[in-house]
Amino acid sequence: MLPGRNEADTGGRLHPPSFGLLLAEARGVLELNASVLLSPLLMRAPRGDGHPVLVLPGFLASDLSMLPMRRYLRALGYDTHGWQMGRNIGGVARIRSALRDRLGQIFSVTGRKVSLVGWSLGGVYARDLALQAPEEVRYVISLGSPFANDVRATNATRLYEALSGEKVEDHAELREAIAGDLPVPTTSIYSRTDGIVNWNTCRLRASEQAENIEVLGASHIGLSVNPAALWAVADRLSQAEGRFTPFDRSGPFAIAYALQKQALSF
Repeated sequence: MLPGRNEADTGGRLHPPSFGLLLAEARGVLELNASVLLSPLLMRAPRGDGHPVLVLPGFLASDLSMLPMRRYLRALGYDTHGWQMGRNIGGVARIRSALRDRLGQIFSVTGRKVSLVGWSLGGVYARDLALQAPEEVRYVISLGSPFANDVRATNATRLYEALSGEKVEDHAELREAIAGDLPVPTTSIYSRTDGIVNWNTCRLRASEQAENIEVLGASHIGLSVNPAALWAVADRLSQAEGRFTPFDRSGPFAIAYALQKQALSF
C-alpha cells in the first residue's frame, strides 16, 4: 500500500486519504492504458443479455468520463445510457427528481429493468435511485463511492459542499438510507489505495445479495477504467435478473482482487 494515513484515529473518526495517495492518482492514466492493451482479454468477459445500463459519472465529471465504460459494456451486448445531465457538480438531494425521471425514461422506452453503474458520487446516486424505484432497477454497482461510515473522509468534501450548496451533514435520513441495505442486488468496488475517498466509506454490509470487491492498487480516478474493475462490472451485470451469486475471483484478473475474507471484513 502507498504510504499515508487512511484509517480511523483513536477516536474512531476517519481521515481523508493522505497527500501521498492523492498525488499518486496520476497513475489513473496507466490504468486506462492497461485496459486498452488488455482489451482482447477483457472481451472474453461474460456476454450481456441486452438489458439497459445507466452509467453515472463522478463528482466534477461528465458522460465523457464514463465513455470507456459505456463502450466496453456496449461491446459486450448491453444497452448503455449516459445520464445526459452535463457536468456533475453534486447535490444528492437537489438532483434526485431529475435522476428519477432519467431512470423512468429508460425503463419506459426499453420495457426492462435498468442496471445502474456509478463511479464515485455517481454510485451514491445509483444507490439512492434503487431506493426510490426498486421496481425499475435490476442491479447496482458502485465504484469508489463514499456512502458509508464517515462520508466526510474524502479529499473532495469541501469542494462538493461549495459547488453543490449542500452540506454532507444535511438530509441525515436520506444519507442513512443510502448507506443501508438496498432492495436489489448490489456490488461495491473499491481500492485501499484510493487517493480521493477513504476506502472505509465504500464498503457495504455484505449479505445474500450484496458484496464488496476490493481491487488492489487501483486509484480513484482510474477505477472506472481499471481492467480488473471493468471485468468485475461485466461479470456482475451478466447475472440473470433476480439472481445473485458471489463474485468469482479466480478469473483472468484474479491477482488484482483481495481475498474474499479480506474484502468483506468490517
